[in-house]
Parts: sequence; C-alpha cells; structure tokens
Amino acid sequence: MNPALIVAIVIASYGALGIKFTDTRYQKIVKRLGLYNRIMTEGWSWHAPLIEKVETPKYLDPYSKELKSVSLKEQILDIPPQGCITKDNVTVSVDGVLYWKISKLENFVFGIDNPILAMKELVLTKIRTEVGGLDLDETFIARNDLNKRILREVTESTMEWGIEVTRLELKDLTPDQRVLEAMEQQMTAERAKRALILESEGEKQREINVAEGLAEATLIEAKAKKERLILEAEGEAVSQTKLAEAKASAALAIAKAIEENKSSEEALRLLLAKDWMKMGEKMADAKAGSVLMIDPQSPASLIAALKQFTQKDKES
Repeated sequence: MNPALIVAIVIASYGALGIKFTDTRYQKIVKRLGLYNRIMTEGWSWHAPLIEKVETPKYLDPYSKELKSVSLKEQILDIPPQGCITKDNVTVSVDGVLYWKISKLENFVFGIDNPILAMKELVLTKIRTEVGGLDLDETFIARNDLNKRILREVTESTMEWGIEVTRLELKDLTPDQRVLEAMEQQMTAERAKRALILESEGEKQREINVAEGLAEATLIEAKAKKERLILEAEGEAVSQTKLAEAKASAALAIAKAIEENKSSEEALRLLLAKDWMKMGEKMADAKAGSVLMIDPQSPASLIAALKQFTQKDKES
C-alpha cells in the first residue's frame, strides 16, 4: 500500500476524532495535557485528540446530591427555611428562592469546589446577617430593600465563581408561635379599638345631624311665623286703609248732601249723633294733639270734625 495514502488515512482519522458538536444550552471545557486551555462553545468544534481532552462541566446538586450538567440557562436554587434572630430578639423563620446563571464557565469550574453549595451557604449567611440588623416590624415593611441588599452582597462574591445571581426573593418571614399569638392578640385589640372609635364617631355624627335638623326646623318655623305676621300686618293695614277711605267717601257724600239740601240738616244731626259715641272712643285713644273741638249742635261743625278725624285716621 502506498505510504502516502496510509498517512493520509491516519491524518483523516485523527482529524475526524477531534470533531465535536456542542448543544446551545451548554459549553465544554478543553484541557491540553491536563491544563485548562479554552472553552468550546455551541456548534461544531475541533480539538486535538490524545493531546486535548473535552469535558462537559458538572456540579453537585446540594439537595438531590446528583451530578448535573452545567446549563447556560437561568436556573433556580431554593433557599430552605432557617431560623434568624432579629434585632429585638425575635426568632423568625426565613426562606426564599434564588435565580442564577453561568457568567464565566472557567471560573465556575476552577474557581471554587462545589460552587452551588458555596452559593447556598453564602445566601443563608447574608440572610441571617441582614435580618439580625432589623427589628421584627422592619423585616415585614422593608422586605424589598432586604432582598436588594442581600442580592448585592451575594453577587459581589459569586461573580468571582463565574455565577451571576439575577434575582433573590424572600418568600416567607414567619415568627415563632408565641410571637404569632402575641401579634394576633395585638391585632384583635387594635380592631376592637378601631371599632370603638368608629362607633363613637358615628354617634357623634348622628347627634350633629339631629342638632342640625332641629336647628333647620326651628329656622323654617321662625321664617314661616315671620312671614305669617308680615302678611297679617299687611292685611290689617290694607283693611284700615280701606275703612278710612270708606269713611272719607261717606263724609264727603254727607257734606255734599248738606250743601245741596239745607232741609236735611236736622236728619243729618240725628244720624251723626248715633256714631258720636264711637268717634269719641277713638278720639280718647288718639295721640296727644289729636283732640277735636266741635259743636255737636252744628252739622257743619260735625262734618268738619269728621273730615279732620278721617284725615288723621288716614295719616296714622
């Protein structure tokens, strides 16, 4: 056989043995003579057989204790519940969930032994430290700030291990049973207090509404009474005016009759004498300066007095 052909076949076989395909979800480590050389990325790649060795990195799952291939996708790490003591000496149980992904594969493989377990322990330590610096009430109020602080501190360390922590969420912060019972009693007392306050405010508002209703009713009644008195006074004024006008008209008619017929003077004297007493009563109630001097035997004097009295009645 031709030696050149043999050499060509050997070279071709050697080259074919060095061809590798890498899935998009993973990366591979290439070691040359036992030392790290490079990263084999997705797609087709070639390495030198016998001289270089290709390995798929794996890590030990801290819970299942199984070896798993390192994926480039974002992954989840459960943080188990652990007891933490707050600043005011209250024990709380805290758990959470961590989202992470590979940022630099060579650091993940060669940076630290069992990086996932190391990351879990680091998170637990940071949680205990941060919760220990807060009072119990602050742990519930400032949960978002607590998440951010722990995430920032964890990321600073894990970046050296080739791990990027993308998100951290504390799921539950549960005080121990005695504290829960005390909190329940406190909430019950607060609810009872608020109920009493609302009841007293409702009673106060009811009394205000009743008082306002009474005041409004009194005001309406006063206005109605005022309007009634005004109408009565106006009616009385109109009545007096009409009566005065009627008396004036009668007096004028009598005076005209006397002037036209002198023989009716005696009859007029008798007619006027009938109302003399009534006019005297009114004159007695008249204001000072309203007394009339008349001659009851003279019809002319009576007529003049009647005109003068009627005129004063109109003016009043």
